[in-house]
Amino acid sequence: MALPVALQLYSVRDDFAADMEGTLKKVKEMGYDGVEFAGLNGKSPAEIKAACEAVGLVPISAHVPIDELVAKPEETVKTYADIGCKYIAVPYVIEERRPGASKFEETVEDIKMIGALANKYGMTLLYHNHDFEFVKIDGEYGLDLLYKKVPAELLQTELDTCWVNVGGENPSNYVIKYTGRAPVVHLKDFSGEKSDDMYELIGIKKDAPKRPSGFEFRPFGFGLQNAPNILDASVKAGASWVVVEQDQPSMGKTPLECAKLSRDYLKLLGW
Repeated sequence: MALPVALQLYSVRDDFAADMEGTLKKVKEMGYDGVEFAGLNGKSPAEIKAACEAVGLVPISAHVPIDELVAKPEETVKTYADIGCKYIAVPYVIEERRPGASKFEETVEDIKMIGALANKYGMTLLYHNHDFEFVKIDGEYGLDLLYKKVPAELLQTELDTCWVNVGGENPSNYVIKYTGRAPVVHLKDFSGEKSDDMYELIGIKKDAPKRPSGFEFRPFGFGLQNAPNILDASVKAGASWVVVEQDQPSMGKTPLECAKLSRDYLKLLGW
């Protein structure tokens, strides 16, 4: 059984910003079924919805910064409901908001509020992890602590399988762990080893010693991930969608070429 496949548009963000309609058309032609947003580039919900409908892509989800959601909760949630998104994902939290930090309890309450509002508009709130949630707090991963503190009806998982792996866990096992709470799984591949400065790869500047690691994001199926196992786990866990994401291009390819390599690989597996 194959699940529908979406592309996180952050993967092709410059193309999307320069030519929304043209980029969506190319994504559809690659064989993607849907898209996940990471910003709307000043376009209205109506424009975004119409552009997706024109090419036959499902606007499945969106990554929305938690501070944006907290600042204007109803307005922001309604924006994505008007586009037709079924999910909203908190994509990242700053250090103070992380498990064990000073504003973690505030974050938990914010997420409960946003989750309830998402439900009001017929959507589900997700949390998209990195690897810092795999720091243990009193013997328990921060990520597990978050999902323990917020009930499943207010928060589901969007497990990023690359960061689960980098965080030291088996991504397939972790997806299975959240069976019934994993409607969307991020397919992300990589090569090399973790380094102190790797967050610069996703645009977050961090003053840390640099050491050669060879770490780079890869098209799905072209790195160290056990891709077939992750796909099998996604099905077994009851996922509704898988989403390809590649933060930075690699292998001498453009972002769109990388997105196509990922989709072509999935097609080889019958997806």
